[in-house]
Formats: sequence, structure tokens, C-alpha cells
Amino acid sequence: MKLHTSNTEKYQTVTGYDQSGVEINARRYDYSVLVMPETPPRPWNVTRFEDLTAEHFEQIALDMPDVVVLGTGERQRFVHPRLIASLSGKQVGVESMDSHAACRTYNILMGEGRKVTLALIIE
Repeated sequence: MKLHTSNTEKYQTVTGYDQSGVEINARRYDYSVLVMPETPPRPWNVTRFEDLTAEHFEQIALDMPDVVVLGTGERQRFVHPRLIASLSGKQVGVESMDSHAACRTYNILMGEGRKVTLALIIE
């Protein structure tokens, strides 16, 4: 599904998504990624939702986002609060949703100028 038709150089925008990957500024990624508006996407060492650890979220906390949008695949799943303690302790919200909704939500928040991180699990 295409989400955005124009290519932007300044901001990292989700331009497409399907079950096997995501497209950021028309470049395809077929592995889990962390995406922030002004930083090139980078690999996120998560292959399955069940493999998430506190260390995965500590990695995100280093970027000091305002909010994290967690894309959990085909369906919405919630992480245990102990896994996101490093973010909660810094007043960073974590919103879990299915990956399609996460991509759309990231684009909206990024467009509003929010310091948002998209943490997208591609299984």
C-alpha cells in the first residue's frame, strides 16, 4: 500500500508498507527499522515481537524522542511495562499498534513537527 506519493529529502517519510517491508522515502527496507524524522533509518535488531527486550527500548531512549510508535506486525500487541521502563522513566510515551497504523501515525506526528520514533518490527 502506498502512503505518500512525493519523495522528500529532508524528512524520513513512510511512503509504502506491506507485510514484508516498509518504504522510507521510496527506499525499501525488508528488516526491522528505527525511523526518526531527521535521521536516516537504521536497522533494529528485532526479528519477532516475542524477542523484544528492555535493551531494545534502551537503544531507542538514547535518541530522546517525545513519543515512540511501535509497529507490532499484522495485529496490535502490547509490551510489558518493564520492557519500556527506560522510556517511561523519561516521560516518553510508547504507543503500540499494528504496523499499518504505526506507519500512518508516524507520518502524521512527523508532519506536526514532533520528535517521534517509529520502531517497526518486520518479521
